[in-house]
Amino acid sequence: MNILCFSDLHRDRDAARLLVDQASDVDLVIGAGDFANRHQGLADTLDILSEIGKPAVLVPGNGETFDELRDAAATWKSATVLHGSGCTVHTDSGAVAVWGVGGGIPVTPFGDWSYDFDEQQASGMLDGCQEFWAHGDRKILVVHSPPIDTVDHDSSGRIRGSQAIRDCVERCQPNLVVCGHIHSDWEKQTRLNESVVLNAGPRGVMIRLG
Repeated sequence: MNILCFSDLHRDRDAARLLVDQASDVDLVIGAGDFANRHQGLADTLDILSEIGKPAVLVPGNGETFDELRDAAATWKSATVLHGSGCTVHTDSGAVAVWGVGGGIPVTPFGDWSYDFDEQQASGMLDGCQEFWAHGDRKILVVHSPPIDTVDHDSSGRIRGSQAIRDCVERCQPNLVVCGHIHSDWEKQTRLNESVVLNAGPRGVMIRLG
Protein backbone atom coordinates (compact mmCIF):
# COMPACT_ATOMS: atom_id res chain seq x y z
CA MET A 1 0.00 0.00 0.00
CA ASN A 2 1.45 3.35 -1.08
CA ILE A 3 0.57 6.28 1.19
CA LEU A 4 1.14 10.00 0.59
CA CYS A 5 1.58 11.79 3.93
CA PHE A 6 1.66 15.53 4.52
CA SER A 7 1.10 18.16 7.21
CA ASP A 8 1.35 21.90 7.91
CA LEU A 9 0.30 23.36 4.59
CA HIS A 10 -0.58 26.66 6.29
CA ARG A 11 -2.49 27.97 3.23
CA ASP A 12 0.31 27.07 0.77
CA ARG A 13 -1.58 26.61 -2.50
CA ASP A 14 1.53 25.65 -4.47
CA ALA A 15 2.28 22.82 -2.04
CA ALA A 16 -1.34 21.67 -2.32
CA ARG A 17 -1.10 21.49 -6.11
CA LEU A 18 2.05 19.39 -5.89
CA LEU A 19 0.28 17.01 -3.52
CA VAL A 20 -2.56 16.62 -6.02
CA ASP A 21 -0.01 15.61 -8.65
CA GLN A 22 1.71 13.13 -6.31
CA ALA A 23 -1.59 11.54 -5.27
CA SER A 24 -2.20 10.02 -8.69
CA ASP A 25 0.04 7.04 -7.91
CA VAL A 26 -0.98 6.24 -4.31
CA ASP A 27 -3.61 4.19 -2.50
CA LEU A 28 -4.21 6.53 0.44
CA VAL A 29 -3.56 10.19 1.33
CA ILE A 30 -3.05 11.34 4.94
CA GLY A 31 -3.12 14.98 6.08
CA ALA A 32 -1.89 15.54 9.64
CA GLY A 33 -3.30 19.00 10.32
CA ASP A 34 -2.62 22.73 10.05
CA PHE A 35 -4.26 23.52 6.75
CA ALA A 36 -5.09 27.05 8.03
CA ASN A 37 -3.29 29.90 9.76
CA ARG A 38 -4.98 30.83 13.02
CA HIS A 39 -8.34 29.58 11.71
CA GLN A 40 -8.06 31.59 8.50
CA GLY A 41 -7.78 30.30 4.93
CA LEU A 42 -8.86 26.68 5.17
CA ALA A 43 -10.38 26.81 1.70
CA ASP A 44 -7.08 27.99 0.19
CA THR A 45 -5.69 24.46 0.14
CA LEU A 46 -8.77 22.27 0.66
CA ASP A 47 -10.40 23.54 -2.54
CA ILE A 48 -7.31 22.33 -4.40
CA LEU A 49 -6.89 19.08 -2.47
CA SER A 50 -10.52 18.16 -3.15
CA GLU A 51 -9.40 17.23 -6.66
CA ILE A 52 -7.83 14.11 -5.15
CA GLY A 53 -10.10 11.15 -5.73
CA LYS A 54 -8.09 8.61 -3.75
CA PRO A 55 -9.21 7.88 -0.16
CA ALA A 56 -7.91 10.51 2.25
CA VAL A 57 -7.87 10.81 6.05
CA LEU A 58 -7.38 14.20 7.75
CA VAL A 59 -7.05 15.49 11.29
CA PRO A 60 -7.15 19.11 12.45
CA GLY A 61 -3.99 20.88 13.51
CA ASN A 62 -3.79 23.53 16.18
CA GLY A 63 -4.59 26.18 13.54
CA GLU A 64 -8.13 24.92 12.88
CA THR A 65 -10.78 23.09 14.87
CA PHE A 66 -12.34 19.75 14.05
CA ASP A 67 -15.63 21.44 13.12
CA GLU A 68 -13.88 23.96 10.88
CA LEU A 69 -11.94 21.27 9.06
CA ARG A 70 -14.95 18.98 8.71
CA ASP A 71 -17.03 21.79 7.20
CA ALA A 72 -14.27 23.02 4.88
CA ALA A 73 -13.57 19.48 3.65
CA ALA A 74 -17.22 18.78 2.85
CA THR A 75 -16.58 19.15 -0.90
CA TRP A 76 -13.64 16.69 -0.78
CA LYS A 77 -15.78 13.63 -1.35
CA SER A 78 -13.06 11.03 -0.77
CA ALA A 79 -11.83 12.57 2.52
CA THR A 80 -12.71 11.57 6.09
CA VAL A 81 -11.95 13.91 9.00
CA LEU A 82 -11.10 12.23 12.32
CA HIS A 83 -10.62 13.55 15.84
CA GLY A 84 -10.83 11.03 18.67
CA SER A 85 -12.32 8.55 16.22
CA GLY A 86 -11.39 5.95 13.63
CA CYS A 87 -12.34 4.66 10.21
CA THR A 88 -11.51 1.68 8.03
CA VAL A 89 -10.28 2.67 4.58
CA HIS A 90 -10.67 0.23 1.71
CA THR A 91 -8.21 0.60 -1.14
CA ASP A 92 -7.16 -1.45 -4.17
CA SER A 93 -4.27 -2.72 -2.01
CA GLY A 94 -6.48 -3.80 0.87
CA ALA A 95 -7.99 -2.32 4.01
CA VAL A 96 -6.32 -0.22 6.71
CA ALA A 97 -7.68 0.88 10.10
CA VAL A 98 -6.93 4.54 10.87
CA TRP A 99 -7.37 6.37 14.19
CA GLY A 100 -6.99 10.14 14.33
CA VAL A 101 -6.48 12.82 16.98
CA GLY A 102 -5.80 16.43 16.08
CA GLY A 103 -4.82 19.64 17.83
CA GLY A 104 -1.76 20.76 19.71
CA ILE A 105 -0.79 18.27 22.44
CA PRO A 106 0.27 19.22 25.06
CA VAL A 107 -1.09 22.78 25.27
CA THR A 108 1.10 25.09 23.19
CA PRO A 109 2.47 28.50 24.25
CA PHE A 110 0.66 30.20 21.36
CA GLY A 111 -2.37 31.51 23.24
CA ASP A 112 -6.14 31.29 22.98
CA TRP A 113 -6.29 30.95 19.20
CA SER A 114 -4.49 27.60 19.26
CA TYR A 115 -6.66 24.46 19.19
CA ASP A 116 -4.95 22.61 22.04
CA PHE A 117 -5.49 19.73 24.44
CA ASP A 118 -3.69 18.64 27.59
CA GLU A 119 -2.26 15.17 28.05
CA GLN A 120 -5.25 13.89 30.01
CA GLN A 121 -7.66 15.02 27.29
CA ALA A 122 -5.43 13.42 24.67
CA SER A 123 -5.40 10.11 26.55
CA GLY A 124 -9.19 10.12 26.49
CA MET A 125 -9.29 10.71 22.74
CA LEU A 126 -6.77 7.92 22.16
CA ASP A 127 -8.45 5.37 24.41
CA GLY A 128 -10.71 3.93 21.75
CA CYS A 129 -7.99 3.01 19.28
CA GLN A 130 -6.86 -0.22 20.99
CA GLU A 131 -10.29 -1.84 20.70
CA PHE A 132 -10.78 -0.38 17.22
CA TRP A 133 -7.49 -1.91 16.08
CA ALA A 134 -8.01 -5.25 17.82
CA HIS A 135 -8.76 -7.19 14.64
CA GLY A 136 -6.84 -5.17 12.05
CA ASP A 137 -3.60 -6.17 10.36
CA ARG A 138 -2.73 -2.68 9.11
CA LYS A 139 -2.98 0.10 11.68
CA ILE A 140 -2.24 3.81 11.25
CA LEU A 141 -2.35 6.57 13.86
CA VAL A 142 -2.73 10.11 12.49
CA VAL A 143 -1.98 12.88 14.98
CA HIS A 144 -1.02 16.49 14.52
CA SER A 145 1.41 16.43 17.44
CA PRO A 146 4.31 13.95 17.56
CA PRO A 147 4.96 11.41 20.30
CA ILE A 148 7.43 12.93 22.75
CA ASP A 149 11.15 12.47 22.06
CA THR A 150 10.73 11.27 18.48
CA VAL A 151 10.40 13.73 15.57
CA ASP A 152 9.50 16.64 17.86
CA HIS A 153 12.69 18.68 18.30
CA ASP A 154 12.16 22.41 17.81
CA SER A 155 14.78 24.76 16.37
CA SER A 156 16.45 25.06 19.80
CA GLY A 157 16.57 21.27 20.24
CA ARG A 158 13.82 21.16 22.86
CA ILE A 159 11.39 18.24 22.60
CA ARG A 160 7.79 19.36 22.13
CA GLY A 161 5.79 16.16 21.66
CA SER A 162 3.13 14.38 23.66
CA GLN A 163 3.63 11.75 26.35
CA ALA A 164 0.05 10.52 25.91
CA ILE A 165 0.63 9.88 22.22
CA ARG A 166 3.91 8.10 22.91
CA ASP A 167 2.22 5.91 25.54
CA CYS A 168 -0.48 5.01 23.03
CA VAL A 169 2.05 4.09 20.33
CA GLU A 170 4.08 1.94 22.70
CA ARG A 171 0.94 0.19 23.95
CA CYS A 172 -0.86 -0.36 20.63
CA GLN A 173 2.09 -0.50 18.19
CA PRO A 174 0.44 0.81 15.01
CA ASN A 175 2.38 0.15 11.83
CA LEU A 176 2.63 3.86 11.04
CA VAL A 177 2.27 7.13 12.96
CA VAL A 178 1.87 10.27 10.84
CA CYS A 179 2.25 13.66 12.52
CA GLY A 180 3.48 17.20 11.89
CA HIS A 181 3.36 20.35 14.06
CA ILE A 182 7.11 20.71 14.75
CA HIS A 183 8.42 22.35 11.59
CA SER A 184 12.11 21.82 12.25
CA ASP A 185 11.65 18.02 12.11
CA TRP A 186 9.63 17.90 8.89
CA GLU A 187 10.27 14.78 6.76
CA LYS A 188 12.16 13.03 9.55
CA GLN A 189 11.35 9.45 10.54
CA THR A 190 12.15 7.28 13.52
CA ARG A 191 10.85 4.12 15.18
CA LEU A 192 9.12 3.36 18.45
CA ASN A 193 9.47 -0.39 18.76
CA GLU A 194 7.85 -1.64 15.53
CA SER A 195 6.03 1.62 14.71
CA VAL A 196 7.38 3.98 12.05
CA VAL A 197 6.88 7.61 13.16
CA LEU A 198 6.90 10.27 10.43
CA ASN A 199 6.76 14.05 10.78
CA ALA A 200 5.41 14.60 7.29
CA GLY A 201 5.68 18.31 6.39
CA PRO A 202 4.05 20.11 3.44
CA ARG A 203 6.04 18.67 0.53
CA GLY A 204 4.61 15.19 1.01
CA VAL A 205 6.37 11.95 1.90
CA MET A 206 5.63 8.59 0.28
CA ILE A 207 5.43 5.62 2.65
CA ARG A 208 5.10 1.99 1.64
CA LEU A 209 2.98 -0.05 4.07
CA GLY A 210 3.17 -3.78 3.51
